[in-house]
Amino acid sequence: MPKFPIPVIDLFAGPGGLSEGFSSLTSITNQSVFKVKVSIESDEHAHRTLELRAFLRCFPRGKAPQDYYDYVAGRLTRDALLNRHPQQAKIAREEAWLGELGKESTPNDLVDERIKGALNDSTEWVLIGGPPCQAYSLVGRSRIRGKSQSKYNKDPRHFLYREYLRILAKHAPPIFVMENVKGLLSATVKKELIFQRILSDLAHPAAAIDEASQGETLEYRLVSVVNPTGNLLGEFEPEDFVVKTERFGIPQARHRIIILGIRSDFQKIPRALTPLDAPNIDDVIWDLPRIRSGLSKQRDSSETWRETVRGIVDEKWFSNGCIEDDMRQALTVAANRVRANLNRGGEYSAATGPPSHYPDWFFDPKLGGVLNHSSRGHISADLHRYFFASVFAKKNSRAPLLQDFPKPLLPKHKNVREALKVTKFNDRFRVQLKGRPSTTVVSHISKDGHYFIHYDPTQCRSLTVREAARLQTFPDNYFFEGPRTEQYKQVGNAVPPLLARQIAEIVAELFD
Repeated sequence: MPKFPIPVIDLFAGPGGLSEGFSSLTSITNQSVFKVKVSIESDEHAHRTLELRAFLRCFPRGKAPQDYYDYVAGRLTRDALLNRHPQQAKIAREEAWLGELGKESTPNDLVDERIKGALNDSTEWVLIGGPPCQAYSLVGRSRIRGKSQSKYNKDPRHFLYREYLRILAKHAPPIFVMENVKGLLSATVKKELIFQRILSDLAHPAAAIDEASQGETLEYRLVSVVNPTGNLLGEFEPEDFVVKTERFGIPQARHRIIILGIRSDFQKIPRALTPLDAPNIDDVIWDLPRIRSGLSKQRDSSETWRETVRGIVDEKWFSNGCIEDDMRQALTVAANRVRANLNRGGEYSAATGPPSHYPDWFFDPKLGGVLNHSSRGHISADLHRYFFASVFAKKNSRAPLLQDFPKPLLPKHKNVREALKVTKFNDRFRVQLKGRPSTTVVSHISKDGHYFIHYDPTQCRSLTVREAARLQTFPDNYFFEGPRTEQYKQVGNAVPPLLARQIAEIVAELFD
C-alpha cells in the first residue's frame, strides 16, 4: 500500500483544475489520497488563484478561517489574510510557483531541485498537467496561420510538451496524466501529425530527449481512461484518448485529450471512467442571483438598461415583415417581462441555499454568497441581438444561426456577410440552451460573450465567470484572481475538477 498522501507535481497548472480534483479525493478513513507538492504556472493572475487555493487547502475541509471568507468578500486584504496565517501562507508559496518552463527565468536545474525536494525520496507519485494549447486548438491554428504559416510552424507552444517530457525523463514518475485540446489530433507541423510524434515521445521520454541518466530503458504504456484496453489487439486509435465530459457527469460538452501514462514496471491495468448522466446548464446555475447586463458607451442604470432592451419592439424592422408574427409575439411578451429591479452582481454578492446538483461539491455554507458573479457591459445593438437570440432559442429549442436574424439586426461586418454566404461560423450568437449541458467553455469567453448567451431573455446577458466556473465544476469557494477578463481565461483553460477527481480515483487504484 502507498503512503498517503501521494505526492503530485502539476505542470502548466493554470488556476488548478487538475490539482483541485486530485486534492479533493479522500480515502474511506477521510484521509487525503493525494497532496500537491509543486504546481508551476507562468501566468501571474492564474498563479495568484493557484496560490490562494493552495492556502485554503492547508486547512481541513470545512475548517477554513473566517479570514478567508472576509478576503473573498472584499472585507480583508490578501496581505492581511496571509500575514495572519504565516505557516499556511508559507506552504502555499512553496507549492504554487510562478515560473515559465523552458525559459532562463525558470532554469531546469532549479525546477529539478524543487521537484526532488518536494518528493522527499518518495518513489510513488504522480505528474499531471498539460502544455498551453493555443497552437493546437482549431481556432488558435486558424488565427496563427492567418498571420503567417511559418510563424505557426515556429510557434514555441507546439513544443512546450517537451518541457513536460524532460521532467518525465529526469524524474521517471510511476504515473502521469497529460491533458490537451482535441484539436491536437489533427494539428500538423511541416505536414507531420504532431499527435503521433507526441505519443511516441511520451512512450519513450528519455530516448526522445537523450537523457543519459535514464538511458533508453524508461518506457510508459499510454492508456485511454475511456477505453483502457484499446481494441482487440491492445492498440489505441487517436480518438480513444478523447474524453467527452458530458458522458461523465460534467454539465458541459467539453471534449479533451487525456493521456494516462503508466511506467512499464507497473503491470496493473486501469479501469475506465464510469459513465454518469450529466446535469443540464440550468440544473447547476439556476440558483445563482439573477443579474442584468450593463450598457457600454452610454449611461448605465437599471432603468436605462430596461428601456434599451425593451426598445427592440420599437425598431423599424420589428413590424415591417422582417420576422414572423409568432416570433414578434414572443419578443413582445418577453420584453414586457424585463424589469429594472436587477443589479449587475459583483465579485461577492449575497445568495441563498445550495444548488440542486453536487451540493456537497459546490456549496460552502460559510461562504454566505457568490464569488466572481458580475456581468459584462454591452452596446445596445448587442443587447438586442442577445435578447432576440435567447427568445428565439426558448421558442425553437435551438440557438439561432445568422440567417435566422432579421438583417437589420446583424452586425455590419465583412465576416458576417461572408458567413451568410458560406454558412461557416454562422452561429456566432450562441445561446446556452436550457435543459441541456452547455457547449464547451473556452478561454475565448474572455473576448466577448457572443457564444455564451444566457438562456433567460429577461437577464439579457452573457454568462458570468461564476456561471462558467459552475459549468467547469469549480467549487463555489474557489476564488479567481485578477480582472474579469483574466478570470474568464483561467476558467476556460482549466480541466473540470470533478472530472479530474474521477481520473484521480483511477490513478489511486493503480497504487493499491
